[in-house]
Amino acid sequence: MTTHIGASPGDIAETVLMPGDPSRAQWAAETFLEDVSCINKVRGMLGFTGTWKGHRVSIQGSGMGMPSLSIYANELIRDFGAKTLIRIGSCGAMQDTVAIRDVILAMTASTISTPSTHIFHPLNFAPCANFELLRAAAVASEKKNVTTHIGGIYSSDVFYSEHPRLDEEMTRHGVLAVEMEAAELYAVAARYGCRALAVLTVSDHLKTGEALPSEDRERTFGDMVEIALEAAFP
Repeated sequence: MTTHIGASPGDIAETVLMPGDPSRAQWAAETFLEDVSCINKVRGMLGFTGTWKGHRVSIQGSGMGMPSLSIYANELIRDFGAKTLIRIGSCGAMQDTVAIRDVILAMTASTISTPSTHIFHPLNFAPCANFELLRAAAVASEKKNVTTHIGGIYSSDVFYSEHPRLDEEMTRHGVLAVEMEAAELYAVAARYGCRALAVLTVSDHLKTGEALPSEDRERTFGDMVEIALEAAFP
């Protein structure tokens, strides 16, 4: 048990999927895992452990934003022995070539700041995904015939951006989408020598204003969860 995770030793698997929304963690666990048990309820940030095709998997909510994600990633790795952490979440597209419902595999994650930024000063550290996971996720996406984009994303530390010029420059430089957690996940995983990947579903589009209807989210997010699981256990 830690300050933020009420699990007992051995309750958490070495492979952990991390949605931001704890309700989505519950939905994913109940939909894709067998023999599921709830292993965390502290602060309402639900966590579950079960099996997928015979492999032990945990699904732990991480909250919204990099400070919250950093807490859970640190404790999962440091105190519970997690080795592979895969973020499953939504993102906003920043390119005309990326459409609603597409999946993005984040090869790199640019950011203005994260809870880890002070560690690297004055170095501009470049957080990136584990290549083994990235490659396996790409193969899984192709098998599922899911439209997938691989490249750089932007991890923002604010939800309501006040930097329209920055958005324009990121779009001009090929950044695929924006979300709020991956850069810190990649930094924490690198620090501990663990594997990390962000598998993201495009739920809205910054340029067109489109948004994924709520009734379609479950089916589309299901593709993302399956890709993450296939990547972890190819």
